[in-house]
Amino acid sequence: MKINLTPEQDLAIESSIVSLYGLTPVLNGVALDKARVEIVQNDAARIELRYTAPALGDGSFGVEITRESETRAWLRYWIVVGDAVGDAVGDARASVPYRVPCDSFGIRFDRVENLRAYLRNGYHSWDGSFYVEPEAMHDWGADESRHETGYAMTQLLPRYGPGSVVLGFDRHDRFQQTFTIRPEGSLKTLRVWAQTLWDRKTVGAFHETPLQSERLVIFEHAEVEEALREWARLVGAASPTPPRHAEPIIGWCSWYNLYAYINEEILLDHLRGAAEVARREQLPMRVFQIDDGYTPEMGDWLEIKPQFPRGMKPLLDDIRAAGFAPGLWIAPFMVGNRSRLYRQHPDWVVRDVATGGPLAQRKYYAEFRWHKRSEEYYILDTTHPDAFEYLRQVFRIWRREWGAEYFKTDFMHFGSEYGPDRAQWHTPGLTRIEIWRRVAAMIRAEIGDALWLGCGCPLWAAIGLVDGIRIGRDVGVEWRGNLSAQSLLRDQATRNFTNGILWQTDPDCILLRDRFHHLSDAEVRSLAIYAGMSGGVVMTSDALDELSPDRLRLWKLLLNPNPALCHFPLLGQSADPVIVQVRTPLRRFTGEGVVAVFIFNTGDTPVQRTYALDALGVPVPCYVFDWTRQTFEVSAKHPRSEAERGKTSKVSVTLAAHDGALLFCSPTAIPPPLSAALADGGGPGWGWPERLP
Repeated sequence: MKINLTPEQDLAIESSIVSLYGLTPVLNGVALDKARVEIVQNDAARIELRYTAPALGDGSFGVEITRESETRAWLRYWIVVGDAVGDAVGDARASVPYRVPCDSFGIRFDRVENLRAYLRNGYHSWDGSFYVEPEAMHDWGADESRHETGYAMTQLLPRYGPGSVVLGFDRHDRFQQTFTIRPEGSLKTLRVWAQTLWDRKTVGAFHETPLQSERLVIFEHAEVEEALREWARLVGAASPTPPRHAEPIIGWCSWYNLYAYINEEILLDHLRGAAEVARREQLPMRVFQIDDGYTPEMGDWLEIKPQFPRGMKPLLDDIRAAGFAPGLWIAPFMVGNRSRLYRQHPDWVVRDVATGGPLAQRKYYAEFRWHKRSEEYYILDTTHPDAFEYLRQVFRIWRREWGAEYFKTDFMHFGSEYGPDRAQWHTPGLTRIEIWRRVAAMIRAEIGDALWLGCGCPLWAAIGLVDGIRIGRDVGVEWRGNLSAQSLLRDQATRNFTNGILWQTDPDCILLRDRFHHLSDAEVRSLAIYAGMSGGVVMTSDALDELSPDRLRLWKLLLNPNPALCHFPLLGQSADPVIVQVRTPLRRFTGEGVVAVFIFNTGDTPVQRTYALDALGVPVPCYVFDWTRQTFEVSAKHPRSEAERGKTSKVSVTLAAHDGALLFCSPTAIPPPLSAALADGGGPGWGWPERLP
């Protein structure tokens, strides 16, 4: 990767994969096309540029590019504010001398070459991540959802050739950062915007503190998923709170079977069944979590419905006595308009800049009321000292008095959704991420070493605080629809790279029950294996003592008490509906042990596929056993030696719509029985039959 200045003083980042040309400063979402550039430094190690423009007054915009290696460089940009700032910034400096009224600032790469697709990286759990082909943008209708802007990082895939180029910020504990890729101008030239949401953050005196971005890394890589992992490792190393590495979260959650219709008797009945099955089958289940439905309104977290006559502490004690870590659900930033909290403290919610009233993040005016009375849901203003202290007391009581050992915090994006253009906080001058991180750091301090799953959660701001994070929308009971398999199929593949590096990825609860859903047996089995192959969080909501033998066997297959790593070796290559996963221990595969390969046809028609195993990262030749169909994949043509009899270097599968094949690949003659587990490639008790077919 070469980084140079052209004779016209334009920046050129040239790669054999994807190249970027030209650089323009951006202020409050507007490119400063009339900016003049001055070269401050240009040598083998570093380039520094200084831009001036009318919108900057007598201030300046600085950009620094540092070359680290032949494949990696770091970029940072900043604004130094002068004595007068133009109207484009909207400065009210005479009356507010220590406030910089800047919503955002950044850079724009003016041209991209050889780009086929880019990764649109979502902001929170339910905001999906997926590859977008820019040429498709020309066909988008005016009323269609646009996918131009992503967050934290992006990955550029080439039109011709392998590999990828990654652009991503290294820290995410202070600012929200965006990437926008779109065709612009009469020629529809593709441009890349990288911006820091400053959120009118208060800084020191104007001449003392510049507005400065986090470091932006740019690197090329020969692979796709491994490039994403490299960025994740850089982010983990830069985080002021190192990523947490707890044992895999495995257990039961009440939501996707019971939903809000819970009481003490029902939960104790499910607890007895789960404990009995876990003991009998020796299942490594750690958590039994009570989800939403036990509090009267959002925000009233210390009040319990009458359906729990003993309160929560005795129930959590029962869960602990049964051998599980007791868990509770909470939405810390949510406040219902019918809650006692809002009635007594209306000044504890964020205000809407436009109306001066409460900022309603969600409104339910029709039949659906979310099993509560509230029609509107507001945002707890955690910059208000009393509101912050209330929330601290909630977590302190839940942990120290009630004995909760597992926390599922939901709708966490409420606390970082809006900037100062929409939200008026009690204490101004903080970025949305600073507000969010202050709350998240308090939660971790109060719950100590308890397990914490973030749901509806800003992904990158949570590094080092949560143990696990939801990577997609809620699962449902259908293949398609609003709450269905589609988010899982898409987002697990594109967010898999974070697992074991930044947190445990949570694909959401796995459906196991035989009734009361709209999925076929093949869909249930394949979706369960697809989720379980991730090597992250594994939870279910179904009554374990009501499972059929086949579904219980499926559940046992997925449970792995040891960290594991899943690869998507074909990520980003094409729009093929067939997904391939390769599961290995957490360390990169070294040629020993058993590798699990799952080939999943997510399309609506049958397919036939043949794969060279070495192209999937599996050492060859090897023995291959199809767990799904209990058959062997055997080389039919002359083995080179008797020792290789029965081995193969490729696999061929024919799959019905929405069906998959789970293959175990072993360098030695050790196939799994039907009751195998994915734990490090099959678990104990394996044995080939005496004669290979």
